[in-house]
Amino acid sequence: MSEEALSRSSSGFRFEILREDSGRVLLRLVGPLDAKSVSRSWKAIRRGLRRLSFRSLRIEAAGVDRWDSAGVAFLQLLRRQAEERFQAEVAIEGLPPEWVRTFEPPTSTAGEAAGSAEEAEGLIGTIGHTAIEEVTLAGDAVAFLGGLTRGLAAAFQPRIFRPREFFRIFESAGVDALPIVSLISFLIGLVIAFESARPLAAFGAQIFIANMIGLLMIREMGPIMTAILLAGRSGSAFAAELGTMKVNEELDALRTMGVDPIRFLVIQRVIAGMIATPLLTIYSIFVGILGGVLVMIGLGYPLEAVYHQMDSAVRIHDILIGVAKAAVFGLLISASGCFLGLRTRQGPAAVGASATGAVVTGILLIIIADAVFSLLLYLLNL
Repeated sequence: MSEEALSRSSSGFRFEILREDSGRVLLRLVGPLDAKSVSRSWKAIRRGLRRLSFRSLRIEAAGVDRWDSAGVAFLQLLRRQAEERFQAEVAIEGLPPEWVRTFEPPTSTAGEAAGSAEEAEGLIGTIGHTAIEEVTLAGDAVAFLGGLTRGLAAAFQPRIFRPREFFRIFESAGVDALPIVSLISFLIGLVIAFESARPLAAFGAQIFIANMIGLLMIREMGPIMTAILLAGRSGSAFAAELGTMKVNEELDALRTMGVDPIRFLVIQRVIAGMIATPLLTIYSIFVGILGGVLVMIGLGYPLEAVYHQMDSAVRIHDILIGVAKAAVFGLLISASGCFLGLRTRQGPAAVGASATGAVVTGILLIIIADAVFSLLLYLLNL
């Protein structure tokens, strides 16, 4: 054993840290190992071990004359930190018989039993669990929709609607999205014009690019692209914010105080999404048409001719349809993001899973809603 050693004592408890040989360290504990001695000696023991580089740690506890759960927890933590920080082998000697099982590695009996149960469960069990999860999800969705409907019906009551929170969310979801909406919309208008220019030129009908850009941007591309961008930005942000509150038990605290999380947190976000999405869609339509018009001018068409051609193709109800779509898309994005945020599970990856699910669900709902709109508008001849 080398001469390097560290010894401390406190309230009858004493410990020694000795370097036995290369890579081996002995920690000797003497006296009462209880909450009082652990609280006084824990930092000193950690500092002493950090100074030494070791591959093996032997903890000699035969000299401990009094134990409690704090002392046992201290040894458990010390062993885990030595294994994780130094990748060291840890041996604990002199434990009382009643505490020996606490430090034994878990046997594989439980895991083998669980594996056998899973195999025996088979397909029927998997279907049953999936069915239960889906029924639970459907029940939660119905309850959420009911609470959301009641909240929206009373949204502008002073105790429910909070203007400051609303404008904060509106700024984040709407104003902060202007740069990315501008870039994507301008490029989409540009691409539509370029891609349709050559095929229409074969028929001498390039002037109808204006019709295509106007109708596509107003009825389809403007609302859809804006909604998809907001699903990636705002839908995921809503899910992450509410999910973090769920993990931190802030939602439970609100319920304990008698505050409904849907009315207090969700309503502001849904209203902000329903207002921001149509406004961004109108802006997106304008920027997308601008990109297409620049291509038309580059092809030799005067601005006045492009304007009159587009004016003859686009009617006022086309604009109303695009804005109505955007409002519905905003409702779906905000509601789905908040719903998945409220259903966040516990664990370090739960918030990320909710945010990802909000994006996927939001985009899926947007496409489904757009298909329903297309069918209804076709049947109504609009």
